[in-house]
Parts: sequence; C-alpha cells; structure tokens
Amino acid sequence: MTAHLRAVPNDEAVEPDLMWEHPVPLGSQRILPPFPIKALPGWLADQVAAVAEATQTPPDLPGCVALAAVSTAVGGRAIARVRRGWDEPVNIYTVVALPPASRKTPVFRAMTHPITVAERDLAARMRPVIEQARLERRNAEAALEKAEKLAATSDEGGREAALAEALDAALEVREREVPPEPRLMADDITPEEAASLLAQHGGRLAVLSAEGGIFDILAGRYSGSPNLTVFLKGHGGDLLLVDRKGRPAERIDTPALTLGLTVQPAVIDELGRTALFRGTGLLARFLYSLPENTVGSRLADPPPVPEHVAATYDERLRGLVHALHEWTDPAVFAFSGEANEVLIDLHNHVEPKLHPQRGEWAHIADWAGKQVGQAARLAALLHAAQHHVEPWTQPVSRDTAEAARTLIEYFAQHALAVFERLGADPAIQGAHTILNWITQNQIISFTRRTAHRALATHFASATDLNPCLALLEEHGHIACVEPPSTGGRGRPRSPQYWTHPRYHPRQK
Repeated sequence: MTAHLRAVPNDEAVEPDLMWEHPVPLGSQRILPPFPIKALPGWLADQVAAVAEATQTPPDLPGCVALAAVSTAVGGRAIARVRRGWDEPVNIYTVVALPPASRKTPVFRAMTHPITVAERDLAARMRPVIEQARLERRNAEAALEKAEKLAATSDEGGREAALAEALDAALEVREREVPPEPRLMADDITPEEAASLLAQHGGRLAVLSAEGGIFDILAGRYSGSPNLTVFLKGHGGDLLLVDRKGRPAERIDTPALTLGLTVQPAVIDELGRTALFRGTGLLARFLYSLPENTVGSRLADPPPVPEHVAATYDERLRGLVHALHEWTDPAVFAFSGEANEVLIDLHNHVEPKLHPQRGEWAHIADWAGKQVGQAARLAALLHAAQHHVEPWTQPVSRDTAEAARTLIEYFAQHALAVFERLGADPAIQGAHTILNWITQNQIISFTRRTAHRALATHFASATDLNPCLALLEEHGHIACVEPPSTGGRGRPRSPQYWTHPRYHPRQK
C-alpha cells in the first residue's frame, strides 16, 4: 500500500491518497508450510507421497499418520537418550484437521494396515502360549479348591499343614497369569478403557482414529465429567494409578500412549471452548496439522500406490513392530554429540520467543516450551524408521536430528495457526477490540494516543496497542502514515492511522 501526502501545516491531519485493497479477515492470512516429506526416511517418504497422490489428499495427512504408525511400533519400547540426565519418551500425539469428504479413512487404512497385520501376527504367535497359560491356571485353581476343602475339613492335628498347602496353592494361582492377546491399537475409546488396555499391555497403546470423536469423550459429553488423566500421563510417561470399584487397582509405571487423529476444523474451534483442555496442558501435547484442502481440485483417476512401495512400507513397519515388541526394559536410542548440538541450537532459537513480555510465542508458551522435547521424540522415531532392523545398535545422527527439527518447525507454524483459531493470541484479540471500536464509532483516522484513551479498559498502556495495530495494518484494515519531519526540536508528532474506506460513513 502506498500513501501520497500533500504539504499541510504541522497541526493539521489531512487524509492521504491511499491505494486500498480488500482487507483480510484477522487470523486467516497465515501461510502454512506444506508437510516436509523429504524429512522422512526413504521408504516412509515414498509411501506418504504415493498415498497422497493415490487418494488425492494433502501429504500432511498420510505424513502425520505415518509418524503415528511408527510411534505405535516404538512407543513404550524405546527411549531417546539425548544426553546424560535427559531421557525422552518416543510416543507422540498428532491431530490433522480436514473437512468432511477428505478421504481420511482410505488414508488411515493404507498407513495403518501393517500395524493391523502385525497385531494379527502377534496374536497368532501368542495363541498357544495363552492357551497353555489358561490350562495351567485352571489346574492351579482346581488344586486350590481341593486344598481349601481339605483345610476346612481337617482336624486340629492336620489343619496347620492343610492351611499351609492351601496358601501355597493360592499363591500358585496368583502366579499363573494368563497373558492377554496382543493389542497394538484402538479406535475412539473411553479413558477408563484406555487405562485398562495400558495396564494389560505393559503400558503401551495407540489410539488411531480417522474420526477423532475422542475429544468428545474426553470432554465428558457422554460420561458427564471430563477425564484427562490417562491422556496427560500417557504422553509424559508419568506413573498412572487407576482405582476401580469392585476391581483390583491398576498400576502403570511408565505409560506410553500414541494418538493419531483426524478431526474436522470445527472440532479444533470447539477445543478452545473447553477450558480444561488448555488449562491442564492437554492441547500443548499435540503436534497439529492444518493442511490445505484438496477438495475441488482432485483428479478423477490418479495412479495407485505402486506395489513395491506399499510392500516395502508393509514389510519394514511390521518388522519394526516385531523387532521391538518383546522389549520390556526399553531399548535406548542414544544421540550422538552432533545430534545433541542440533537440539541445543533449537533450544537457543526457541527460548527467547517464550519470554512472558517480549516473546512472540509467549501466548503459546505451553506448546512451544515442549518443542525441543518433541523434536527429540521425532528424531528417535525417524532413527527407528531409518534403522528399522536394530535401531538401538547405533546413535541418532546429526542428519536425523536436523530432519526432526524440520518437522518440528512445520508443526510450530501449524500450532500457531491452531492457537490463533482458539483465540489464544492476545494480538488478535486486541486487534478485534480496536476494529470493533473503529466500526462502532465509524472512525476515519486516529493516533495511538487517542485509541488508548478510548480503550484504556482493554490496554494497560499505549505501547500495548503496538502489536495489535501492526496486525491490523498487515491485514489491510488500517494504514499508518508517518507525519512529515519538522526539522525542529520537541517531541515528534505521533503517526496517524487511517481506516479502510469500508469503515467510513461517507465512503461506504
């Protein structure tokens, strides 16, 4: 936008000749980066690109589901050891927002199919073990029943020995646990079901859903009260104790939950109305993606996923599941010194942006403050995919850490857009306040000082208006014109802000 000023006395404000364009709605102008497919290892990148083309969906969708699929294979079975004293879990939470009819289900099916097959393979392999354990438990229970009857009918001379035998039989029953059928993932489930499955399966579970109704469940739409504990502790690996009425308590020492969800954009907007989600830190745990909608520009007959690409993806992801499934003490993915340096550099880049007063990310400090840890998790997942046979035998490299940084920078931009939608950015809220004042009073021009006088209840000082005014100018709602220099002494005149003609009563 250009402004042409006519020569006027210093104490007059004359409307300049401004070349106005149509103003852009606040919060809708952020240009979001595309999903960085090249940051993924080759076989993973090939599948993401091929599925995106075959389904005519943005690569962000299969890309995020691919990361969740690798997290399903690795989560709870490995830790990222960035440096001494810093171990990071490697499970992640992802959510992709796309409108209806975006072909989310075919993408989920293509990206999670190897997990489903691996789950069936593990179940078939464990079936004889489970049946043998069940038979042994039945025999132990029969022996216990017999011992209890004997203890109840024994005379005084033999009662002590009978009770001891019954006690041994009872302990034998407790030791004869029947292992559950292997379970890697679930769809939308309640927090109580998630806790039970985590307890049954060594603290490991993935919730992969193309519908994302789990947010309604978490908000208590069906139970009447929100329950976020499992999903909060399942991300950080904190001790989870679950008490049940009429059932033994469940203890999960290091829960590792993976979430891979897609939702409609309206669900993202709804999240902001559930204060508990933000206040507890749940929203800060997600890696967000707001891809460009491809509906309306999709090809009618796109090429299918090449067979060799799908076969390689299937083989390597299933192999990763099998390689790590039996680990109880987690495998350690140690970071090289060079990889650690990448994360140190990322920390130094992010930290100033979190400053409560001066930081540009202060309004999303809960999310942005986790960036370095999330990058470490992503690096561990990329490392596992790159070295899918025995990833614990070699350190995470600098290149892998750089690729993870590329991914976290993508997620950071999308997170900013999400939290803007949630009204978390005070600059956007303040810009709306100023714009409402302009609209209601049909303001033609103003200075920062006059705006502050009118809006003193909303802004503690005049300088608080600066980011809001800059945002309004950036979006074309106002134009700032610096006054001509007087060349004399004294305080310079304040810049004049002129409002778009749509707000002028005489120019509508």
